[in-house]
Amino acid sequence: MFTRRAESISYYNYDPSLGAAAVFAALYTLAFIGAVVQWLRFRPVVWLVMLIAGAMEAIGYISRTISTQDTHARTPFVLQFTVLILAPVLMAGALYVLFGRIIYLVVPKEQRTFRICWVPPRWVTPLFVGFDIAALMLQLIGALMITTGDGTSKEDLDTINRGRDLALVGVVVQIAAFGLFTVAAIRFNFTSKAFVKTSSSEPIYNHGNDSFDMAVQDKPRNSDWRHLLRAVNLATVMILVRSIYRLIEFTEGRGGYINNHEWPFYIFDSVPILPCVALFVWWHPSLYLPHLGLRLPAHAR
Repeated sequence: MFTRRAESISYYNYDPSLGAAAVFAALYTLAFIGAVVQWLRFRPVVWLVMLIAGAMEAIGYISRTISTQDTHARTPFVLQFTVLILAPVLMAGALYVLFGRIIYLVVPKEQRTFRICWVPPRWVTPLFVGFDIAALMLQLIGALMITTGDGTSKEDLDTINRGRDLALVGVVVQIAAFGLFTVAAIRFNFTSKAFVKTSSSEPIYNHGNDSFDMAVQDKPRNSDWRHLLRAVNLATVMILVRSIYRLIEFTEGRGGYINNHEWPFYIFDSVPILPCVALFVWWHPSLYLPHLGLRLPAHAR
């Protein structure tokens, strides 16, 4: 990661592209602005995590743009490296929560069994978010260790290598969770077809009491939740692609091809993660899910 130059330490093993960094800084900033506008419109509490992740991506590429012009400046390099490592992990957590909320919206309570997605529906969110927190902490500690030294001493190199090992374990945990989540999502894509008609055409009755108010609150703005499910599926695939790329990067180490060439970073990290922010500006969860608070109301569980 670090190479000795005549007068200073470069934090890159290649000459980073200003143009590429600036383009993605602009794209992620635009996507983040769109996400902020939608969040202010609907104020979904649980979706704040995705908003933070989008902000991290925008900040990361702005910092990378600055870093390309001063490759021996430590602060912008460390900032862009750390936030771009961690942001997709937060996105994964938001997708896990979203998937669980879709199940609770679509599947009647008496049918929320193991067969729906091969994971007990009530455990979907806590199980996968638990994995995600573990992956986040491992990658955070690993990223901090990687960026603590300049790689010019044996102690620094040992710390960097230990950091890579920790980050690698974090990525492995994330991929393992994503593998299980992908199986659950594929299964649900098949079983959910049985609920398409009933969930999209469920009538609202006025019984002259609180049931009408709850029914109105439970009615999504857009009843075709399949659009949201497809967006979740695509974002999941994109994060999985990015995670596999990071796994290869950390496995190869400092002398690997990925660490010595810039193009894989943009093809397998920058490009796949951008839709994870942009998709949900258009297919915003609040359009399809009536409850996006920290906890589902009792009558919706």
